[in-house]
Amino acid sequence: MPDTINPTITAMGFASLESFLMVLFIAIALLAAFVIIVAVKPVYSMFPYAYPNARLRARIGRLITAKQLSEILDSDSLEEVKNYLRGFPEYAKYVDKYSLEKALDMQLAETYDLVARIAPDSIKSIFLILLKKWDIRNIKTLITAKESDLGPEKTAELLIPFGEITDVLEKLVEAESVDDVIMELEETEYYPLLEEALPDYEKTGMILPLEANLDKYFFENLLKTLEDDSDENKELLYSYIGSQVDITNLKIVLRAKMDDLQYEDISSYLVSEGYQIRDWKLKDLMDAENVPGIISLLEGTDYGPYLEEVLSEYNKTGSIAPFEVALAEYITKTAKTLSRKKPLGTGPMIGFLSKKEAEIKNLKVIVRGKREAGFPVSKIKEMLI
Repeated sequence: MPDTINPTITAMGFASLESFLMVLFIAIALLAAFVIIVAVKPVYSMFPYAYPNARLRARIGRLITAKQLSEILDSDSLEEVKNYLRGFPEYAKYVDKYSLEKALDMQLAETYDLVARIAPDSIKSIFLILLKKWDIRNIKTLITAKESDLGPEKTAELLIPFGEITDVLEKLVEAESVDDVIMELEETEYYPLLEEALPDYEKTGMILPLEANLDKYFFENLLKTLEDDSDENKELLYSYIGSQVDITNLKIVLRAKMDDLQYEDISSYLVSEGYQIRDWKLKDLMDAENVPGIISLLEGTDYGPYLEEVLSEYNKTGSIAPFEVALAEYITKTAKTLSRKKPLGTGPMIGFLSKKEAEIKNLKVIVRGKREAGFPVSKIKEMLI
């Protein structure tokens, strides 16, 4: 047999049968290694998400159910709402220490802090940027409080002690004006943004330029961190956060149109790199004659149908609040869809954060409704997401 094989082996360019077998063995080994890598790579990419997703799935199971929310809605007073929330460990530690609204915000901030701490290294930077929303929220609160001449004590009650500027919050509370708040932030990353928008605030008397510049900075940082489209988990997060960018831009456009502003007045505060709505589309929207014209121009986007549904409410009341509720519903439904696309990756993180956001928003709606004596439960129910 070797005598008949050797000529064939030699004709193939091999010196001997042994050298042929050696090459064949190496080829099989390389093929096997390739097959193993292909098979293991997806599992390896899922491994960093196993622990955080297990923790978040456990927390998803502790979210307030539709039945429980209905029971809270039927409460006769704020004290009953508080008693009900004492049954949830996440809220129990806050409801007796703070006002109900602040207790809810504290729990949400704690949730974002948890996700940032347990997120895999490949996406941790994204969730650390998301934590900056509490800095921005506190700065906006301070600016609004000073603009409204709210005293230090009441201002302090509105602040959420999470984020990177907690060490200067006490000084900020004592500031006497919007300008003083900005000066106290001189050593922070937010000072250049506020200083840039300060002339527009002084010219118009509106805080929109200050708030919009902060939002723009926040979202541009997020989008920059998500630029790596080769990572499917980041791509999913980009879809979720990109939609939030569009919605933030839409809110600015709607409010600006209500205030009779032009595109040039707000263009520098819009995030031009939107998801479905790019800078040229934003200009078209601002060129619309009125708010209904803006809604009409959104035909063909995912947001259009949601806003069309509540256009009649706007026509009746002249308030853009129904649009903001509709856009919040869109984000909730989008997050639910995205959470199913990567169940062993970022999907559960997106799903959990969105559900927690919706839970907090609904509880706030109920609390505010219960605060107003005789406010119809049916009206509160209409505002729930």
